[in-house]
Formats: sequence, C-alpha cells, structure tokens
Amino acid sequence: MSAATPKHPHPDPLPGRERERTVQVLADLPAVARAAAERFVALARDAAAARGRFTVALSGGSTPRALFQLLAGEPFRSSVPWDRVELFWGDERCVPPSHPDSNYAMVRTALLSRVRVPAENVHRIPAERPPPEAARAYEETLRRAFALRAGEWPRFDLLLLGLGADGHTASLFPESPGLRADDDRLVIAHYVEQLQSWRISLTARVFNHAAFVVFLVCGADKAASLRKVLRASTDPQQLPAQLIRPRLGTLLWLTDREAAALLDEPGG
Repeated sequence: MSAATPKHPHPDPLPGRERERTVQVLADLPAVARAAAERFVALARDAAAARGRFTVALSGGSTPRALFQLLAGEPFRSSVPWDRVELFWGDERCVPPSHPDSNYAMVRTALLSRVRVPAENVHRIPAERPPPEAARAYEETLRRAFALRAGEWPRFDLLLLGLGADGHTASLFPESPGLRADDDRLVIAHYVEQLQSWRISLTARVFNHAAFVVFLVCGADKAASLRKVLRASTDPQQLPAQLIRPRLGTLLWLTDREAAALLDEPGG
C-alpha cells in the first residue's frame, strides 16, 4: 500500500516549490494520447514493482477518452499490470453512473469493459447520491484506500487533468467555493453557477500531493486558456488550473500544436 503523505504545515502551493514542470508540444490528439499512454505504462509498472499497486485518478473529456481507448488496445493493454491498478476519479458530474455525462461511464466504456481491473480496485464517486453526501462518502473512500491518519493526504502515483477554455480544471471553476485556501477537505461538492449544476471534485491540495500530474490539453479552443494559465500572472480565482503545482511531484503538460499555438507569441 502506498505510504500516506503527512500534511505539510503550509499545504498551499508556493512559487518555485514544485520539483519539475514540463510542457511537451506534440503534433495532434493521437500523439498526445500516445505520449500519455506511454507515461501511464511506465508509471504503472514502476509503482506496481515498488509498492505492489498503482494508484491513478482519472479525468473526463475527449482527450482522456482517446488515452483510455489506446490503453485498452495493444500494445499497451498487455504492458499494464491491471490487477494491481487502483482507479479513482478526480471529479464527477452529479448524475447516475449509467448517465452519458458521467465520467465513470466514459471510462467504463472506453477502458474498463476491455481490461481486467478487479472490481474492488475501481473507486468511483457515488454521484447519484445527494452531492454533499457523495463528497463525504468519497472522502471516506480515499481515507480507507490510502490508510490515512488525521492530517494526512493521499499521494496518487498519477493524476490526470484537463483544462477548460475558462481556465478550470477537474470541477474547480473560476470563483467557485472549492477554491477556498482554508479548506482541509479532500473532496468537495459545490454548485457551479455558470453551469447551473452541482459538481464533485478532489481539492487542489489533493492534486498537489500527487507524485505525478499530467495535464492533457488539445484543440484550438484551449489555446487562449493555456497561454493564460502558463504565462499570465497568478490569479487562481480566475484561472483555477494555476493552483495545480505539486509540492513534491512532477507536473507535465501534454498539448497539441493547436492548443500551444499562442505560447510563443510576444508577451506570451
């Protein structure tokens, strides 16, 4: 079982404290998905060999779907020790697990229906329950799965994230209650005004205790957002993705040329 990470006395991300941040620009979505699949396989094999299990929090969206479809086929499928993989979710819409908008449903269709992950290793967010209840239940799931004591945080081997055109990541949206810096919860449920709906998400502090965080960003509609998150002054209330800066881990941005198109502009 992975060792829990003690709560740092100053758990918020600080400038320059992350171990590594890399931006890798690739040709297109298939190339991004392949690079992510190769990283997934390498981390899974290393973690399974070192600690007997590989813990990963998954993301929704079209780019992660392409990744999961690759992982479900050869040569990647036979390269992953699926019996030692433990799957979690970084966020979820408040819908039943069979709903077409469910992140879990997407992963089930693209990946879980084609690989052999033990049922007890699949830790979905119970988003069909009332949102605050679902968030509390998922926090308890994390505490049990990582054997956390009071004041400890889970340390995922890999955490996958996407980026919204408004600068959000997971279900942490601009000006949303989930961005509060004084919140010690692992999981939040909050009402997102701009979507007129509830969302459940791991908190930024959980993301920042991961060993390896990968952002998957593709498409021209993400170019302005990516430039702001990576180049603009820090303003996490407006650009929540800027909160993600692992304190003792690696941060990797995998992006296609369309999404990265504005990064080299003057002033970018």
